[in-house]
Amino acid sequence: MDTTLRREPELRERVLLCGADGKLNREAVGWSRHPLHACNLPPSLPRKKKWNYWAVTSNDLLFSATIADVEILQLAGVYLFDRRTHRHIENSIVQPPGTIVMPEGVSGDISVEHRGMRVALSDDGAGTRIVVKADDFGWMPLEADILVERPRGHETLNVVIPWSDVQFQFTSKQNTLPATGFVQLGDQRLEFAQPSFGCLDYGRGVWPEHMMWNWGAASGVQGERTVGLNLGGQWTDGTGMTENGICVDGRLTKIGEDLTFEYDAGDRMKRWRIHTNGTDRIDVAFEPEFERISESGTAERYMNVHQMLGTYSGQVTPEDGVPIELRDLFGWVEDQEARW
Repeated sequence: MDTTLRREPELRERVLLCGADGKLNREAVGWSRHPLHACNLPPSLPRKKKWNYWAVTSNDLLFSATIADVEILQLAGVYLFDRRTHRHIENSIVQPPGTIVMPEGVSGDISVEHRGMRVALSDDGAGTRIVVKADDFGWMPLEADILVERPRGHETLNVVIPWSDVQFQFTSKQNTLPATGFVQLGDQRLEFAQPSFGCLDYGRGVWPEHMMWNWGAASGVQGERTVGLNLGGQWTDGTGMTENGICVDGRLTKIGEDLTFEYDAGDRMKRWRIHTNGTDRIDVAFEPEFERISESGTAERYMNVHQMLGTYSGQVTPEDGVPIELRDLFGWVEDQEARW
């Protein structure tokens, strides 16, 4: 096995993200196959960011619900993409800071109640239930009710990225989680036909004021294997940690190498290539089908999101050393910049 895969410590015991002094607990730096961190972020640290982002995909649909606290405000966002028609509908609501409490662990209930829209993420012990109701979602009422299961023993990617003692991020990336449910849009009912999967991006941390990053993810069945990808770039460079991993049939392979994202920032709808540096553990092409753009804020504080929805093809090699060929695996890849 490549020695670069062993440079990151694997954690096996529960740990606090922050120490008694409110700074990063250096014993928390590492990765784990299950969420072990309690994200006890102190009020004293500025620019705290907390979010639970869910995306549920089938071969035809993507439905996403997010609840986030970026300290100066709290928000909930929902969007739907139908691959068959390229219909994309999106809506969000903003609330004052301190309206909701974000749990310190991956499990826990969060809900945002707002005039015209309700977003609830609830933990029922076996998984997460995503419930959304909106009076006006693309000029139509919306109701979504989706259950994302967490199979016993299913492994996930949990990492602490340490920029410094006062700037750091814990992320839990969970993919290939079986999902069932529906989205009712007006008089049209969209079912998540099997196989469908949920992907969680759980984040708790203290970020630098300005940051750029790439994130790619996908879940699906390839041949007789269930394969999930989590691919990250830029934001972890130089920290000694990555958020890169492959999940095959519920078993995680942590990739300790940095990834190179090759794409045209002037035309993101062109083919992307993403690969590990120095080995062939990951070498995939991404073919965009749709570009979701979300730009908000001012010159002083902003977030610009370019999320490409499309398919991955290529090859990944899990820890057993046997390559897996990917073909038309539906997912996304992002190019983001934030000053926050």
